[in-house]
Amino acid sequence: MPRRRTSPPGFDMPTTDPRIDAYIAKAAPFAQPILEKLREQVHKACPEVVETIKWSMPSFTLDGKILAHMAAFKAHCAFGFWQREAAGEAGEDKRSEAMGQFGRIEAMADLPGARELQAMIKHAAELIRSGAPAAREKKPPKPPAVAPADLLAALSAHPAAQKTFDAFPPSKQRDYIEWITEAKQAATREKRLAQAVEWMAEGKSRNWKYENC
Repeated sequence: MPRRRTSPPGFDMPTTDPRIDAYIAKAAPFAQPILEKLREQVHKACPEVVETIKWSMPSFTLDGKILAHMAAFKAHCAFGFWQREAAGEAGEDKRSEAMGQFGRIEAMADLPGARELQAMIKHAAELIRSGAPAAREKKPPKPPAVAPADLLAALSAHPAAQKTFDAFPPSKQRDYIEWITEAKQAATREKRLAQAVEWMAEGKSRNWKYENC
């Protein structure tokens, strides 16, 4: 259950989750002041926030929705908003460095200024209150899968299977290609190749058993 903890002078920390106290206590010494500072800034900017643990990370929620989360690793900390656009341009260049929008936070100096960070937190809270959906980063489409030579040879020897494979969209072709190429043993690969040709000759996709469930 949340409890009240001792607050820094002049700052009235609202109820908190003791699991986050434990998380911070177990973090590496360099990470503890960083996590404490992030926690403090979140509560200052959004007093209504509720602490919890999600995906094994300290998280802060507002109206039942995730506002932000933080984490400590061996050599860095991370902090991010569920509404990632709350970080604005400040988060554009660092998202690839680590989880969240602030890259690898290795020291207090890596944190944004208090005023800047609180403005981001308030903006994130406004986005939640407005009902704006969280933006999701668009992943680039996968390149077309390249059929291995043994599959191409097997298909050329079985016109019905070749016709089915050629008619498949790229995703269904990929299902067969990856199933065959991910085999660890040569015998397993040969067995999968024979099964693939048999199924495709019957007009079946790799996951045909589950498609009509």
